[in-house]
Amino acid sequence: MAKDSLEVINIEYPDDIEQGTPHLLDDEDIQEQLSKLLTSVQKGYQDSIERADAITDYWDIYNCKLNEHQFYSGNSKMYLPLAHNAVNARKTRFTNQIFPQSKRHVEVLTTDGTLPEAVISVVEHYIGATRLRTQVMPALCVNGDVEGQYSLYVGWKRIERRIKRRVQIPIDPNSGEVKRNKDALIHEHVVDGAPDVEVLSDNDLCVLPATSDSIDDALAAGGSVSIIRRWSKAKLEGLIEDGTLDKEAGESLVEHMEDVANKIGRKNRKKDQVEGQGIKVGGGKEVDVYETWVRLKVKDKDRSKGKGKKAKTKRRLCQVFMREDGVFLGCRENPYWNDKCPVLSVPVVKIGGSTKGDPRLKFCADPQYSANDAVNLAFDSAMYSLNPITMTDPEKNPRVASMVLSMAAIWETSPNDTKIVEFPQLWEQGFSIAGQCRDVIMQVLSVSPAAITQTGQKKKPTQAELANEQQVDVLTTADAVTVLEEGILSPLVQWFVDLDYQFRDRDLIIKKYGKMGMQANVQAVQPLQMQERYEFRWLGVEAARNAQQVQQQIAMMNVLRGVPPQFYPGYSLNLGPAIAQMVEAGFGPRLAQLTFTPLADNLSQPPMQENEMLVEGFDLEVHALDNDQDHMFQHLSALASLHGQEPATTAIRTHMQKHQEQMVKKKMAQQPQQPGQPGTPGGSGQGVPGQPRPGAMPMRNPTGGQNPAGSIPGQPQTTQRSGREARGNAA
Repeated sequence: MAKDSLEVINIEYPDDIEQGTPHLLDDEDIQEQLSKLLTSVQKGYQDSIERADAITDYWDIYNCKLNEHQFYSGNSKMYLPLAHNAVNARKTRFTNQIFPQSKRHVEVLTTDGTLPEAVISVVEHYIGATRLRTQVMPALCVNGDVEGQYSLYVGWKRIERRIKRRVQIPIDPNSGEVKRNKDALIHEHVVDGAPDVEVLSDNDLCVLPATSDSIDDALAAGGSVSIIRRWSKAKLEGLIEDGTLDKEAGESLVEHMEDVANKIGRKNRKKDQVEGQGIKVGGGKEVDVYETWVRLKVKDKDRSKGKGKKAKTKRRLCQVFMREDGVFLGCRENPYWNDKCPVLSVPVVKIGGSTKGDPRLKFCADPQYSANDAVNLAFDSAMYSLNPITMTDPEKNPRVASMVLSMAAIWETSPNDTKIVEFPQLWEQGFSIAGQCRDVIMQVLSVSPAAITQTGQKKKPTQAELANEQQVDVLTTADAVTVLEEGILSPLVQWFVDLDYQFRDRDLIIKKYGKMGMQANVQAVQPLQMQERYEFRWLGVEAARNAQQVQQQIAMMNVLRGVPPQFYPGYSLNLGPAIAQMVEAGFGPRLAQLTFTPLADNLSQPPMQENEMLVEGFDLEVHALDNDQDHMFQHLSALASLHGQEPATTAIRTHMQKHQEQMVKKKMAQQPQQPGQPGTPGGSGQGVPGQPRPGAMPMRNPTGGQNPAGSIPGQPQTTQRSGREARGNAA
């Protein structure tokens, strides 16, 4: 069995790196492989046409657009947004749990166990630069429910700007001029780069073979991953300029772009979305292109340079661009140094033996259509009920023309010959049917009533019902967002680091993140040097999931701090990390760093340096790591040398008083507590007012007490103590 190894194949120098990845269209063997590839890709898209048509109908459901699936066709054309509201509720719930309030999204593991703060800062910066929270993740969540698949395309984008900066050019003193310095404008060419994250439509994505478990499995099995691209003339020119497309083939396409008539038979969802907002999409012509990632047999150029040696071939991951009519626009080896496919795609609900999953709206279509029919029928019935029918005999009532519906109208006819008929109140039954359909849709999508604004409820839910709904909501949400965390977000942050390592070549001014959260300073991060092995994991989901477990941690800490050390030989108890985590979860990253500060952030200063600052009038605090006796001796020497000079002597005396107080506190902390004292394990007293007795979990309240809604079952209940009990404890 072959062992994993690292083989140095070739060394490239900076001049070769700048040239980019060359295209391989001139190779006859590559041309033959591309011809077979085009046939398989075309067949793959044709085989999934039924799924594409169904997804189009599901987008009509989300966009509240009536189609041919409605059975009732009357005067009313109303669409009840039941599925739309449920999908938006899931989008809001998932996004809020994925991105916690602490703004800490990433956890990194290294080979040496250190915390690479610069790398974490770069990743957190790119999370904000790509707008994952506001643009990418909401759209991705909606795509997952409507299409059944979470799909992203990761790349690197460059934005070139020509900026102007005002400077002053100094006057030569030998010129004899007395005028002020001259103002001038400097023109600078700036190139900004950042990762580019694109949400892909499932109709534009084709993974072959379709029975693969993932994209990596499909590529390893000799399959392909294809995306439909729709490019304008300006986009094509930009791709030719940066080397993405072959220069000769790309320029030929741009020149004859008006003559290209071949189109891929798939609807452009982005265009439909824009036109659904009332914006007409027109303008220039676009061409449809397949972008395919596949492993091709490529000649190993490093082993074919020798004379008389036959060129060997190896399978390499390649990026291929093809048109529907069989014209190839580019074929090159993977331009990314990590040699990974930039397409990230996972199903919302995994189905064994399939790359893609079923859309969630697939099971909500029939209830949504039934609700629309019932509501439209109910509104037509309500219109008939509001306009009563008047029946009269024209032979016995010759004054039909004078029967006018008006206030205080007089009808000159016999009451027995005229009758007003009221239409049955069918709208009540129609809205009742729609309400039942709404409950089915919310159950299918695992949406609790608390996630959607409720109005006009006949019955107010009890506290127990709310707590049960919130508990189910936490479990279902945690299961759903774990798919996003493992399949999309964790690989995405790894891509951020890989792209930064490959493309960024200048310092980046970003916010600095420390162990306790975001600090109020910035730093310049140099281009990353991947000397260590980093493993990234999305931390936001776990942070939100553990928020409700803080109460359990508090109770466990109460037990741990009361256990004597002789009960756990060979171990030491350090509650500092647990307390730091709870402080950050409770107060947030900004207040946490001020409330619970590590001693390493404020190291002890030498006493001689403190003397210099005290003489200048600074009010210094003592540090817990100070050697108080040594500091007192040095400060006393400085005080004797001042000979009563104020206010320096006052500052030194005040600082020495703080050292004396700290010495007393340290001495008291070293004295062990004797068992049997109030507030200690084994003691008979009531303890300190406002604090639980160490050594046991807090007891429940008497029967009748109830926890707040959403609390974890089995936790201590919280009620206010009576004034008599509080006064007794204080006494």
